[in-house]
Amino acid sequence: MLGLYENFPANIHRVDTFVSSLPARKLQPKLIQVLKDVNRRTFTFEEAGNPTLPDCTVIFEVGVADAGSFSFLNEEEAARVLDAVNREPLKVLDFFCAIRYYRSKAGKKTPLKFDYYMTRLVFGRENTLEFQVFHERGPRYISPEDLVAFLVKKINEASARKILKPAEPAA
Repeated sequence: MLGLYENFPANIHRVDTFVSSLPARKLQPKLIQVLKDVNRRTFTFEEAGNPTLPDCTVIFEVGVADAGSFSFLNEEEAARVLDAVNREPLKVLDFFCAIRYYRSKAGKKTPLKFDYYMTRLVFGRENTLEFQVFHERGPRYISPEDLVAFLVKKINEASARKILKPAEPAA
């Protein structure tokens, strides 16, 4: 099933809930577009999270779930997912995120160990969006909370106004 990974881990490392000013029908196409735009772009470590390594750049590679696997979110795959969410919004959207790190020294780029994350976005009632993050492996140069903060920042930047705000904790 498109958007849902059948083997998503039960052991979640980070959960954050946000309230959206947009309904899922409008939020999901924006999310897909942001994830596609982030794909294979180079960011400074400062843009992506709390720098734990000096002189590093970060590259994200994002894939969207389709039953038992993930497909790289390129133009073609993004169009397929957008078509599906425009027909009917998904309740869950799972994606895989490989984060590649490169250290620059004397004009030379050296690859470092990568981080591998799975993220589940759960679209709830009253325009809530829950991020569930599982760190599969890697050095955690970017933490699960930094990954969520980076994605939320990019989603908000893609809109004329802030559309995702942290949900108030339950009393």
